Amino acid sequence: MNKIRPLLLSTALVAGVLTFAQPMAVAAPASKVATTAVVALKPVSGTYMLDPSHTNVLAQWTHFGFSQPTAEFRISEGALVFDAANVAKSSVAVSFPIMQIDTFVPQLDKHLQSADFFDAAKFPMASFKSTSVKPAGLNKFTVVGNLTIKDISKPVTLAVTMNGAGKHPMAGKQAIGFTATASIKRSDFGVGAYAPNVSDEVHLRITTEGMLADAATTAK
Repeated sequence: MNKIRPLLLSTALVAGVLTFAQPMAVAAPASKVATTAVVALKPVSGTYMLDPSHTNVLAQWTHFGFSQPTAEFRISEGALVFDAANVAKSSVAVSFPIMQIDTFVPQLDKHLQSADFFDAAKFPMASFKSTSVKPAGLNKFTVVGNLTIKDISKPVTLAVTMNGAGKHPMAGKQAIGFTATASIKRSDFGVGAYAPNVSDEVHLRITTEGMLADAATTAK
């Protein structure tokens, strides 16, 4: 038995040396991740009627520093004029019915619509109307306009990205779509209740798409 143990130990040592003596496999170089080049979108000039069913404004704030609730605002109507030859001549105007605020909490909806906040009974509509549009990079724009809430108008700057432009695969019409972000202070519009516990600053994220209107529609 004593002679077997040294033999087993020697065999194990030789096996270990042979294992480490094998050349290490060289890892294959990682394949390059394919990147899709951003293409400049070329929408057709004209007036696009914004689709309320594919347009929303998501507002987000901080509640006592713990949660970040949201409220969705829908539009009742909106029009975007795009001038491909001179983007600075483009414009957008939309209207928001305050009674359609949706926080997914019915009790909070009613509170926001009350006189404590938007006072929807007295001021049923809010609106945004652009005053300037400037290119800000590939498919990007800076849009400045007046946001009106409770008959108080203040300038707001939107950082806008054009998501798509071209023939809509279902409608068969020229379409255009955007995403935009902005930040506002709600106290500027007379909706500053409970600040700063409920943050005064509100972040906005907007998404919209519209179809090119025909001459008969835009003439109305």
